[in-house]
Amino acid sequence: MGVLKRFEQRLEGLVNGTFAKVFKSEVQPVEIAGALQRECDNNATIWNRERTVVPNDFIVELSAPDYERLSPYSGQLGDELAGMVRDYAKQQRYTFMGSIKVHLERAEDLDTGLYRVRSRTLAGSHSQPQQPGAPAGGPGYPPPPSGLPPMPAGPPPGGAPAGAHFPGARPPGAPGAAPSNAQVRRWIEINGNRHQISQPTMVLGRSTEADVRVDDPGVSRRHCEIRVGPTPVVQDLGSTNGIVVDGQHTTRATLRDGSRIVVGSTTIVYRQAEG
Repeated sequence: MGVLKRFEQRLEGLVNGTFAKVFKSEVQPVEIAGALQRECDNNATIWNRERTVVPNDFIVELSAPDYERLSPYSGQLGDELAGMVRDYAKQQRYTFMGSIKVHLERAEDLDTGLYRVRSRTLAGSHSQPQQPGAPAGGPGYPPPPSGLPPMPAGPPPGGAPAGAHFPGARPPGAPGAAPSNAQVRRWIEINGNRHQISQPTMVLGRSTEADVRVDDPGVSRRHCEIRVGPTPVVQDLGSTNGIVVDGQHTTRATLRDGSRIVVGSTTIVYRQAEG
């Protein structure tokens, strides 16, 4: 039996139907569970031949109506979701740097039925990867500051093991690395039109409130956003049809000069250059 099916059965079997109201919300807990699995897969970091580390601190952002429905059960639901992540990691042979936490947060910019997942890797007190079957321990971890994207994990104290690498960490000059010059121009091209990226984030969607409006019936009102920094990324915002980056269906991906993002039937080309 699959991890998601077992998770769903555990929820249904909880005493006195605790989660009866939860399943009336637009966002189903099993959807969130699937998104957490994808978040692990998309952010898995290979340390060595025997060890692949995945995030252990997750933020699930919900629309105001969905948050109101789910928040009374946030503690128990968070524990169940953390247990599901632990089961999935065991199945995939992933490990963690600390105890697994899943938090629910309210996001005023999301419509009912939409959600997004953010994650980060937080090291425990000994900064040693935790096996997925081991009991959770260590202090609780606060969610990242509101409005800021999660930061990739840095090397643990004492240095990283041989062969380790971290999300977004690329040697200067490596393929896909951002130019070293601080003055980097970034823009996107849609149907021959160029849109300069001048802010830390750029939201793309069908809504007139999006930073760049994409007139495509297959595009959600707030479909995805591009976040710039040392490592530019594109993040799906809980869209209906998702995003495809360089031919791969994903919810979050690192961008390089020339990356192609497909939303609906529209192709967006990300560009960056020094100068």
